[in-house]
Amino acid sequence: MLVRLGLWSLAVLVTSTLASPIRNLYSRQSSPVNQTTCNGNTYSYDSLAGYGFVPATARDKFGDSLGGYGSSIAIDQSTWKKTSNGSYTGTLWAVPDRGWNTEGTLNYQSRVHKFTITLTPQPSASLANPASPNLNITYVDSILLTGPNNIPTTGLDADVAGYQTSPSFPPLPVANYLGDGFGSSGPGGSRVSIDAEGLVLAADSSFWISDEYGPYIYHFSPTGSMLSAISPPAAIVPHRNGTTSFSADSPPIYDPDEVILPENPDSGRANNQGFEGLSLSPDGKTLNVLLQSALEQEGGTTDAGRRYARFLQYDISDASNPTYLSEFVVPLPLYTSGKGNVKVAAQSEIHALSSSQFLVLARDSGKGFGNGKSDTESLYRHIDVFDVSAATGATDVKGVGADAVNGSIASADGTLAGRITPATYCPFLDFNVNDQLGRFGLHNGGKEDGGLLNEKWESIALALVDPQGGSWTSGEVFVFSFSDNDFITQDGFMDFGNFPYKDSTGYDVNNQALVFQATLPTLE
Repeated sequence: MLVRLGLWSLAVLVTSTLASPIRNLYSRQSSPVNQTTCNGNTYSYDSLAGYGFVPATARDKFGDSLGGYGSSIAIDQSTWKKTSNGSYTGTLWAVPDRGWNTEGTLNYQSRVHKFTITLTPQPSASLANPASPNLNITYVDSILLTGPNNIPTTGLDADVAGYQTSPSFPPLPVANYLGDGFGSSGPGGSRVSIDAEGLVLAADSSFWISDEYGPYIYHFSPTGSMLSAISPPAAIVPHRNGTTSFSADSPPIYDPDEVILPENPDSGRANNQGFEGLSLSPDGKTLNVLLQSALEQEGGTTDAGRRYARFLQYDISDASNPTYLSEFVVPLPLYTSGKGNVKVAAQSEIHALSSSQFLVLARDSGKGFGNGKSDTESLYRHIDVFDVSAATGATDVKGVGADAVNGSIASADGTLAGRITPATYCPFLDFNVNDQLGRFGLHNGGKEDGGLLNEKWESIALALVDPQGGSWTSGEVFVFSFSDNDFITQDGFMDFGNFPYKDSTGYDVNNQALVFQATLPTLE
């Protein structure tokens, strides 16, 4: 069933192209686009393998706009296969963030979406003869997420003071809202606030989801019920005025002039800079999570100072009792803006390749389709590599000094403490290579048209080029990345289809997807 749009079922034809999936089908490019060696391991970006998009006007089965799900994606590897016609197919799960929020947060219930994806190789794609998109993304289902006592979660900003208490849970970010939480009449309510940014599929079909408000890691059942929550060390939990304060200074749509004092936390995660990256180790035992950028007390308020992001690892061998294992520091990349200012490329996702080597998506902001700017060129949009293995000398900073309230590993201006050796960080796969993008009619910079890449690329998922005989420890993989369109559309719906909206930008920003082909080294 393709291209059937409706409130309860939707199949969207989207495409993506594979430049060189399997060697017995066609030859890969004669030379890679880029190679990098990180701690003695060589990673190769072989080619842009494809492209696709889902229209901004698409809706999920609950009647809400189908957007924002580029925040994080995960492929169910048990479903990934090569078909007899040379295409590939599998199940992809995706988590949207807090709903349409460009004009204020609203009472959007968190959810997880399920898709079927099909990749059809287009080996002849070239600059002279660009391929049409041929990644088919078919919407299948959505699962709504609920907090303790099965009360729906919300995308509304958490209250500046106070939190929800529930047996066996840490203090949870909570929004006490007026009316229906969308600006209309209603009884009001109180719900756990979640701004979902990371997604992991567990072997038992449950979900681990990281968020920005806590920032916490939540464990949900296969049907969407919250099972538990991991609260990070106190140094990471936001504080204002001497107490826990989960607000991200993101006023609700019904009270846009709400003032949070102080605007920024005194310590802990900076506003909207929580746990963006979440990934499970290949053995399924360790959850890995990375902050988007530095903590407030470690340079988090400055463009150039928010470089040193904390990376934490939890043993989830017993999912009911996660154990905090270790904590490292990742030095996010720097770039120079068009105005000559040094800035940090904050990270949006990680993917574990081994127990110590990770892919990380780092990018600039404000450049791409839908921003209405004359300068559309992104200067840094990469999937890079970082390594925390013992061979790199990376310092495990876990401990009272770094983890207590206002504990720090860097100064207020972002200077890393001399006692700490950060992870090894290596630039790798550049999204912005126009010689590759042009093979699918895409481009970075220039005219703001349908071929211009979106701004927010926030997800990483891998699949084997040879599902039957390939190996995760080395060899060729497809690297998927979806963009977060911020639910920007002129025909949008929230509140289970009862709240129509038009984004003030005047744009319809499609949900774009890219597929790269890469060759991984032999890892531990």
